Amino acid sequence: MMPKKLRDFNMFHEGGSWLGIANEIVLPKLTRKMEDLPTGNGVVKMDMGNEAMEAEITLEEFNAGILKQYGIANHAGVQLRFAGALISQTASEETDSLEVIMHGRWQEIDSDTAKKGDNHQTKAKLAVSYYKLMLNGEDVIEIDHANHIEVVDGVDRLAAQRQAIGL
Repeated sequence: MMPKKLRDFNMFHEGGSWLGIANEIVLPKLTRKMEDLPTGNGVVKMDMGNEAMEAEITLEEFNAGILKQYGIANHAGVQLRFAGALISQTASEETDSLEVIMHGRWQEIDSDTAKKGDNHQTKAKLAVSYYKLMLNGEDVIEIDHANHIEVVDGVDRLAAQRQAIGL
């Protein structure tokens, strides 16, 4: 069996394409916050929810669009979409689509070193408050910190908690 590899991708910022502009992205790491719960003969890790999520993007230009959003008040004021093509290494060369939607706000914008005659890059870090991952159009994971939503493979894992606290 051969792995499917990311052959190409595009980033969309506020609906506009960054094809050829966004050349690298670090998608949010999904991390559970765990606390030790001592038991009779050891420790059980107690799940306390999600850690904060971040995404990092490298752009091949000095980008005024992200600079104009710096310090935006809304925790979900920046909207990004990653669309990737995962290509099979078999004779059929199947292509799967990977899509990640992220809402957040710019935490850090690094305009890099400007040097005459050299490529100029801008690196930006997004503090992510909403994350949705889809594979071939199917929802796999949706996390919305502000609205207390966590849906994984169609199961709303926080529905009972929302109900218990009156949301």
